[in-house]
Amino acid sequence: MKNLYHPPLETIPYSKVLQALSEPNRIRMVRCLYHSGENNCTAYSNSLMLNKSTVSHHIKILREAGLIQGRIEGKEHIYSLRKEEMNGKFPGLLESLVSVKDEDI
Repeated sequence: MKNLYHPPLETIPYSKVLQALSEPNRIRMVRCLYHSGENNCTAYSNSLMLNKSTVSHHIKILREAGLIQGRIEGKEHIYSLRKEEMNGKFPGLLESLVSVKDEDI
């Protein structure tokens, strides 16, 4: 079974996190995870109306930037936000993302 890479948060610069959040659909994905707790790729394909390959690309960027973590359950990849860790390293970042109006993303 393939293990997903999750970078240690202490190695991630703020600029890499901001770069990952520079795409509106990735912000929408983070906001969704903030409220739902966890989701799989299909949930984003349906809600954001994106191809599964596009969703996978966005998830890889968010995961490598340290914003999300994934686990594999059978054939499903389940993703969740690294909320506590991100709040510890970058206080207020996630709260600012969820407080922005949808039309301002």
